[in-house]
Amino acid sequence: MKNLFLLICGFILLQSCHSLDLNPLSDGSSETWNSTPEELEMSLNGLYKQVFWKKDLDDWSDDWIYRDGLTEVTNATLNGQSAFIKTWWLDTYKAIARANTIIKGADRAKDKLSVEQLNMFIAEARFVRACMYASLLSHFGHIIYTDDILDIEQAKNLKQVEPEFVLQKIYEDFDFAIANLKTKYATTELHRVTKGAAMAMKARIALYRGDFATARNAAKDCIDLKQYNLHTDFASLFLSSTKNSPESIFLLPRSIALNVVLDDRQNYITRNAGGWAAKDPSWDLLFSFTCTDGLTVDKSPSFNPSNPFLYRDPRCKATIAAFDEPLLDYIYTPHPEALNVLKISTGKQVQNNDNRVNAQYASFNGLVWKKGVDNEWLLNSWRTEPDNIIIRYADVLLIYAEAKIELNEIDQTVVDAINQVRARAYGVAPTSLDFPAVKLEGQHALRQVLRNERRMEFALEGLRYMDLIRWKLAEKALNKPNYGLLDPADLLAKVVKTGKWFLPTAPIIDADGLPDFSLFDQQGLIKTIAIRKFDASKQYLWPIPSTEVLTSGLKQNPNY
Repeated sequence: MKNLFLLICGFILLQSCHSLDLNPLSDGSSETWNSTPEELEMSLNGLYKQVFWKKDLDDWSDDWIYRDGLTEVTNATLNGQSAFIKTWWLDTYKAIARANTIIKGADRAKDKLSVEQLNMFIAEARFVRACMYASLLSHFGHIIYTDDILDIEQAKNLKQVEPEFVLQKIYEDFDFAIANLKTKYATTELHRVTKGAAMAMKARIALYRGDFATARNAAKDCIDLKQYNLHTDFASLFLSSTKNSPESIFLLPRSIALNVVLDDRQNYITRNAGGWAAKDPSWDLLFSFTCTDGLTVDKSPSFNPSNPFLYRDPRCKATIAAFDEPLLDYIYTPHPEALNVLKISTGKQVQNNDNRVNAQYASFNGLVWKKGVDNEWLLNSWRTEPDNIIIRYADVLLIYAEAKIELNEIDQTVVDAINQVRARAYGVAPTSLDFPAVKLEGQHALRQVLRNERRMEFALEGLRYMDLIRWKLAEKALNKPNYGLLDPADLLAKVVKTGKWFLPTAPIIDADGLPDFSLFDQQGLIKTIAIRKFDASKQYLWPIPSTEVLTSGLKQNPNY
């Protein structure tokens, strides 16, 4: 924890050190800076500012509902002037410019460092540069590439290059990092980026680009390091009290004391506990969790539509708050007849503001998040400090399994990797008989198992959007309505009084693992909250920011 605190201090120090501001694609660096190990470390620390490490939003996926609101992604209005598009582009190139400055200037410190130490510093900067280019490549496709320090005029003359060229440059940076970074650090050392992080992030971008052989090899190399383990308990991995889990391959620490936090938590918290219950899990997500027999809800005889949390994969309750169970000092229930609920700490019944009969803006679909939520969310003005996990070991295991499946190299190692992740969710060993282990099957069947495993494992972690993009499922998943509960009077009359709460039956799960609620809609038992839209003719890539197209002559992506 001392090392973690010192590292955070380094991040914060760089955020306030204006003299080291290295603007993107500009010549803003000193000709003498980075001439000592201390200066190199300070410059490297600046590369880990949270603003540089962009994550896709769950808002952009089918795991999400924000009342009746949509985003520029989910209502198909994304364009080159979208604020987050411009910010993503500029911030990421700023990080690249800073990494290039470190790489080009590191030789100034060669008289004070061994070759091994110098290469470690350079490797760390190249790791960051590779991650930044991977982020740009996977979202924009046709980007500019530079590994040099440029002035503004030089930067304006850069043109886009082929994606495969960028990918190879990313691989070269990751390979240099793998060759020169440490495998692990001693307890007395400040922990920095490791070989395993470079292997894991290389595997991720290779998977995203469909280079399954490279993804397989990089993931296997990371696994073979034997430096990482799955966190014993899935639910506790995401709490603020869990720091530096052995599952976290690469993370950015957060600290309330140092104002590096995860905020906006009030939108995720129940109204009984003082939140707004506005940003919630979708029904699409809830009904995608398999049952404890390993079957989908429409195939499992154990599924109970009146309580859809019974007999489900444990990650269901760990991700979405179960009905009639404790949550933040209250029993949580959205049932329209539950006008009062138990406040656990007092043992008294209080008005149930998580019921839309009492509170109009309670969750529109009856669901609220549970993943990562604990009583600490009620403190510090809704600001929390869980580790910002960029990539964890479960992802590497599933990257390995997916790459092997797509290569049609299906063997026992594939199901073993998936079963490690699934068994952890059930709190048992992979050799146990007390969980629905995945069996060897054909490519198509295992592909569907793997894809759903990722959805159950990584909900609310910013991975679903890119999964939909790379699987070319966004045009299907994001052109479906977001459904929710009927208004209270209709809900009582048409659903509750007729014995059809929560749903009359399980929704049909289609061949891509997506729930279909259209029959209930036709029967008038549910309500369309918002109609998502996704334009497949263009949205599989983001638009190049309009300012770059107008001022630098970059070519816009198709149909924007």
